[in-house]
Amino acid sequence: MKKIICIPDSFKGTLSSAAVCDIMEKSIHHHFEQCNVVKIEVADGGEGSVDAFLAAVGGRKVTVSVNNPYFEPMESFYGILDGNVAVVEMAAAAGLPLVNDRPNPMETTTYGVGELIVAALKQGCKKIIVGLGGSSTNDGGCGAACAIGVRFYDAFGESFVPTGKSLIDIARIDISGVDSLLDGVEIITMCDIDNPMYGLKGAAHIFSPQKGADNEMVLKLDEGLQHLSNIIKEQLKLDVSTIPGGGAAGAMGAGMVAFFNSRLQMGIETILDLVEFDHLIEDADLIFTGEGKIDSQSLQGKVPIGVAKRAKKAGVDVIAVVGTIGSDIDAAYQLGITAIFSINPEPVPFEVAKLKSEGNLTLTMDNILRLLKRKS
Repeated sequence: MKKIICIPDSFKGTLSSAAVCDIMEKSIHHHFEQCNVVKIEVADGGEGSVDAFLAAVGGRKVTVSVNNPYFEPMESFYGILDGNVAVVEMAAAAGLPLVNDRPNPMETTTYGVGELIVAALKQGCKKIIVGLGGSSTNDGGCGAACAIGVRFYDAFGESFVPTGKSLIDIARIDISGVDSLLDGVEIITMCDIDNPMYGLKGAAHIFSPQKGADNEMVLKLDEGLQHLSNIIKEQLKLDVSTIPGGGAAGAMGAGMVAFFNSRLQMGIETILDLVEFDHLIEDADLIFTGEGKIDSQSLQGKVPIGVAKRAKKAGVDVIAVVGTIGSDIDAAYQLGITAIFSINPEPVPFEVAKLKSEGNLTLTMDNILRLLKRKS
C-alpha cells in the first residue's frame, strides 16, 4: 500500500471526523510504515465546519463582531480558505448553544449569519460556502437577508427584521437595496437534509421543538413559513416551497435560495470538489470512509456514499468502517462501497458502546489491515 485516503464522517456523539482520521492513520502506519496517508476531515455544516475546512485545505480564521440570535453583540468568526474562498458556519452566529437557557425560535434571528457573509464579501471573497446546521432559529433566513440589504415591510409600510413570530406580518419584500458586493459572487449552501420549507415534514414541525417550541409555537411558525413562501412566490417570482432542503436550519435553506441566489448542495459534494478529490484518488490504492451508522438514509448522499460514487468512477476500492450497520443497505455496494465493517464486537446500548469507540475502531482497523497486509 503506497497511498490510502481517509475521509470519514464523525461518529455522532463519540468521535469527530478528525479523531477518526487520526486513529485510521495510526493503524495504517503500524502495518504499512511507508504508506502516504491523506486525511480529509469532513464538515457537515454545523459547529466545527470552519475548522474542518481549514484543516482540509488550509487558510485562516477571521474574527468579527456580529449580532447573536437575540440581536446582542458577540464575537464570531468565519474562515478564508486558500484560493480566497470563505466558509461561514451558521452555528457561529445563530447556533442553539448561543441562546443558553432561553431557546425560543419565535424570537431568534439569523441576522448575524448575514453579517458574517457581508464581512467575507468585504474581504473580497468571490465564493462563499455557507454551512447550515445547529441553528436556534426559524426565520426562513430573513434576518440574514436584512443584513445584506433586503427590506421587509408590514401592512402599515413599516420596515422590520422578521423573526419566527413575525413572518406572518410580512406584506412586502424589497430587494432593490441588496449589497452590490454580492454581484458575481458564487454562494454554495451545504445542506444534508431534504425537508421542505413548511408542512408536516417542514422546518417548524420537524426541527423547532428541539429549539424550544411548544405545540402552539410549532403551528404558528409553520404558518409564518407558509406565508413567507407565498410572498416570495408572489413578489420575487420564485417558488421555494418544495425545494429539497428548503426546511434546513429553520428554513434558512429556502432563504439562501430566495435572497442570496444560492444553490443547495450536499456537504460531502462541496468538500470533495474543494479538495479536488477526483484528482487526489487517481493514484490511491484504497479509501477508508465511515460514519456512526450506515443505513438507508446514508444512501441519499451521506459521506460514505458520496465518497463511494466518486471512487467507483476511478476504480478505487472503498472500505466503510462504521459504528452500526442498519438494514436495506445492499445498494451501497452497487454505488461503490467495497466492504462495510462495524466496530462494535457485541450488541450493547449506545451509552455503553460510545465509551469504547476509540478502542473498538482501533481494533477493527487493525484486523482489516492485517488481512490487507497478508494479501499485499
